[in-house]
Amino acid sequence: MPAIEVENLHKNYLDKSRGVVRAVDGVSFQSHYGEIVGLLGPNGAGKTTTLRMLATVLAPTSGWAKVAGHHIVEESLEVRKNLGFLTGSTGLYGRLTPVEIFQFFGRLHEMPEDLIRDRITKLTRLFDMASFQHSHCDKLSTGQKQRVNLARTLLHDPPVIVLDEPTAGLDIISSKTILDFIRTSKQEGKCILFSTHYMTEAELLCDRVAIIHYGKILGCDTIPGLKSSTGQNSLVDVFFYLIRRHETQQN
Repeated sequence: MPAIEVENLHKNYLDKSRGVVRAVDGVSFQSHYGEIVGLLGPNGAGKTTTLRMLATVLAPTSGWAKVAGHHIVEESLEVRKNLGFLTGSTGLYGRLTPVEIFQFFGRLHEMPEDLIRDRITKLTRLFDMASFQHSHCDKLSTGQKQRVNLARTLLHDPPVIVLDEPTAGLDIISSKTILDFIRTSKQEGKCILFSTHYMTEAELLCDRVAIIHYGKILGCDTIPGLKSSTGQNSLVDVFFYLIRRHETQQN
């Protein structure tokens, strides 16, 4: 069973000036346990909207998806139990410390107190948060806040992890911490789906890449597979080849 299964997923919005906007337009793909899949595309391509539907934050206009075998609309609570979701708009309570935030979210997940303590200890060590774990979150740097947010996402040890541009705006040290974590999660058998517009990240991490543009998946395969099917020599060339071909077909 795929960890993530997406079939003909659509999300439309009504804009006063543009009419119906198809933010996600018939997206289909799968992602498996022990696999890293990258959703690669420019800003506005539909990456975030797709991930928010998978996380049950947004309801799809049509189509369907399952996460860990659970339907995102009909079984949204079960999806959330099995999913760790990080997006750039996720905020922190500024007057709470990281430890207090972890305790709060652990109780929301109905985790036993001893398990919450064990997970806090593990995640604090994993993301090197010991020096600021008792500082108020409104005093933390951007990189420190992102590490706290990621740890909060993983507190309940979900088998499926969805990350929306997890390294955007971070310095090289914070970025490396997160990329190392993604690799480790794959080795633990977790499914990782993350969006990015950084070609280097996709090449370093991904078992497969899905290229998305104007809400459509233009190609989904291993990087060697994408190069072979398009006749291109690099992921950058593949990306622009698929975009140009799509725009030509639309015109």
